[in-house]
Parts: sequence; structure tokens; C-alpha cells
Amino acid sequence: METSEREELASLLTVLPPVDFCCVYGSTLHPNNQDKNLKMNSDHYASWMVHLGGARLITQVADKVGVGVHFNPFVSWNDRKLKYGVVRMNDLVQDILDWNRFYLSGRLQKPVHLLVDNLDIQEDVNSVNKRAAVSAALLLLPSKFTEEDLYAKICSLSYMGDLRMLFAEDTNKVNKIVKGQFDLFQSMYKPLLEECETKNLLRFSSAETNLVQDSSLSSSRSLVSSLPASVRSQMRKLLGEKKILSETGRVSREVCIGSREEAAKCMEKVMKRRVMVSSARQAVSGFLAAGAINATVYLSQKMRKAWNSRS
Repeated sequence: METSEREELASLLTVLPPVDFCCVYGSTLHPNNQDKNLKMNSDHYASWMVHLGGARLITQVADKVGVGVHFNPFVSWNDRKLKYGVVRMNDLVQDILDWNRFYLSGRLQKPVHLLVDNLDIQEDVNSVNKRAAVSAALLLLPSKFTEEDLYAKICSLSYMGDLRMLFAEDTNKVNKIVKGQFDLFQSMYKPLLEECETKNLLRFSSAETNLVQDSSLSSSRSLVSSLPASVRSQMRKLLGEKKILSETGRVSREVCIGSREEAAKCMEKVMKRRVMVSSARQAVSGFLAAGAINATVYLSQKMRKAWNSRS
């Protein structure tokens, strides 16, 4: 993002209460391969998330009905149309670390532009989120795959089970995001891939499918152990658990894994349900908070874009 554009976008924050963290994202800032000339104007919406330490802007609807995020979808600012959201900082951190709602954490697994990060969320807390995303993606991928395949799988995690994908999202959304932002994905995840290589979980190859992973049961267990605690807890309920006694006498509970395929299917089932519930709750919350007219207008625009992608 150019300095002038960054300053212009950041100017919105001057009329809002102080923020601890703010990132901006969307196709207007990260054009896909088919939208290289797309400009942010009155016909395109930049997607915002503003994360506050306090709760002054959080509505009861967002808390009780939605997933803790209140979005304002039609905000005019300097001849632009913006959508920005507000969430408590502790809700953001909890979702990043534990994927309890897998809403904000899924967004931060993709490239964003940071405007404010007073608490080093991106470098510190979100590194846990990205590492877990790599583990989840590897579990779902075959033994040989490309770097683009990996980023597409990471990107798709937050869309598995999303009700909007049935009627209100571009069916090619994941591929467009990855192809248009490949370099950004690479800068985000290449260090983590090198980390996986040192652990012998995968290796780089000179072949066209330039990544090869260890698909053994022990490797699968290692990947599952890197998933957030709430995901592993649900997997234990479905697959069973076993207790492991460490040398220090500490007892830990691990997911019983009979095969890699079993673990992958179980994790996918857990994530699909989690995303489905969150997307449904957020849709209802948005309808109630934004009002019927605004919500209908916003949904119709999303549906028009989705149907255009199908034609």
C-alpha cells in the first residue's frame, strides 16, 4: 500500500475512539488477477476490521446473536464506501489462539494491511494462528502438492461450511485471492514452511509439485497436536482420546488417530460446523444491526457478484 493511500485510510481512525489494532483488506486493496485495474470508489467496498481494547462500540446484537463483531457496511469517507467492523480485543485474541468462532482468525490467515498494531498482534499472537493453519492445510493435502495448493487450502479453511458460499460468494474466490496475492501469501508462510522442513514434516522439491510432505501416522499426530485446543477437544469427542504421562508427571490427552484420512475427515467436519454456525450467526446479527434495508442491499450486491462468477 502506498503511503498516501495508507494515510488516507488511516484518517478514518481520527474520528473513532482510540484503537489497539486495525487492519484493512479486500479486493480493492489486493486486486486479483482479473481486477488489476480495480480502484476503490463509490461502487466498491473496502473491508475493515477495527479492534478496540474497550467495548464502547460493540452492540448487544453482535455479542448475543453474532460472533462478537459489529459491522457497519455502508460508511462514506472521502468519496469512498467502506465497511468496517468493531470487536473487543480479548475476543479477537481468543479467536486467533483458539479458533473458538473461526471468524477473525480465518481473516488473519490471509494477507491484510496493518494500520495500527500496538500490541504486536500480527507478529506475536497471529503467528500461532498461521502455524495452526499450516498444520490444518497439510493434514488435508496429499503427499505431493504445490505452494499454490497449500495457500489455497489455507485460504479455503475459513470458507468450509460458510453459508454465503452457497449463494452469495464468488465460486472462484479462493483461487482469485491466492493467485492475485501469491507473493503476499509467500511472505507470510515461507518461514513457517522452512520451520516444517526442519521438523521433517515436509521438504522442498525441484519437481513441478514442489512440496512433498511426510504422510506417516506419526507426522499426522504431530499436525493434529498443533491445532488449537478447541478443535482438538471436538476431535477427541468424535475419535476418542488417550492419556499420555510425561516425564514430569504431567498427564495430557491426545486425539486417538487410526489413520491420516480419519484425522483429516474429522478435523474437516469440526471446522465445517464451526464456520457454518459462525457464518449463520453473523448473517443474522448483520441483518438485525444494519437494518433490513441496508442488509438486503448488501446481500443483493454479494449475490449479484456470486451469480456473475457462475455465468
